[in-house]
Amino acid sequence: MTISYEWRGPLDNEAVDALHAEAFGHAPTATDWHTRLHRHSLGWVCAHRGGRLVGFVNVAWDGGVHAFLLDTAVARDVRGAGVGSALVAAAARGARAAHCDWLHVDFEERLRPFYVDACGFRPTDAALLALR
Repeated sequence: MTISYEWRGPLDNEAVDALHAEAFGHAPTATDWHTRLHRHSLGWVCAHRGGRLVGFVNVAWDGGVHAFLLDTAVARDVRGAGVGSALVAAAARGARAAHCDWLHVDFEERLRPFYVDACGFRPTDAALLALR
């Protein structure tokens, strides 16, 4: 079955919340994704297969030339099929069309093969300050 990718497509809060919970290993949180994304994001990409949400990525931004990937999530049953890298490619196209010059992503070391090898990100130095 074909997977379709849509930049800034319609959102179903429950579907995004369930996919995020599955991808990040937590219980659903009843997050109002629609409001959050429309308030804070440049865009997002949803991947659907047969009407079911199987992938999602949020593209936050600074209001200028920097965009940031957040919440990259792919359903377990389609992992390894290129859905994640297709989500990131669609996010890059959307950010580029919005005149962003840079697409940033932070990731855990175990995800380096995905972001660097499969998606083409270049490793850079970065730092993180825990606030909680």
